[in-house]
Amino acid sequence: MESNWATEHLQVIRTLMERAAVYRRALAPIMLFVGVMGMLAAVAGIALQVEASRAFGGLWLATAMVVVAGAFVIARRQALQDHEPFWSPPTRRVAQALLPPLVAGLLSSLILLVFDVGHLRRLFIFPNVLFYGCAVHSAGFFMPRGMKLFAWFFIALGGVALLVTSLMQADPNPALDHALMGFFFGVLHLAYGAYLYLTEKGKNAA
Repeated sequence: MESNWATEHLQVIRTLMERAAVYRRALAPIMLFVGVMGMLAAVAGIALQVEASRAFGGLWLATAMVVVAGAFVIARRQALQDHEPFWSPPTRRVAQALLPPLVAGLLSSLILLVFDVGHLRRLFIFPNVLFYGCAVHSAGFFMPRGMKLFAWFFIALGGVALLVTSLMQADPNPALDHALMGFFFGVLHLAYGAYLYLTEKGKNAA
């Protein structure tokens, strides 16, 4: 039994290494899609003056569901184009790595759907930022090295933003809260997606 498990584990690692380039190509459009949706949600939240914590959480959870669905479609399309099975053992490993931190973030977010208290917006923002960074870092063990660096960048900036906003004496600002979400889940993803796209394009040109 242990011999079979070890053989399967080695096969998964070998397959992941072989598909690193495929995952890198799929990551660029996914990151760009996530970034665009994050920016749109932030702009919508500010423009529509979504201030109540329950509405704030509802907007960003709905955005997250759209992002997950869109990422699924993009990844599946990439797999079909490369004639690769979508729900393969390596894909399952990546999903298993992502799931615990994302579920933890979801559970913490559901607080806002029960309690409508303004200051709880920050309890939505920073747990999600930090849990998401942990999820990306976990997946980074099965994907290109840049994913782990991106995750640490996410966590470090999230920690700094948490410290700065905690030291602010002013009342919580809904527009600032949307801007924070737009920065983390919009700007950072757009920047990383653009980096992946340009470096991949450069490799193809070479």
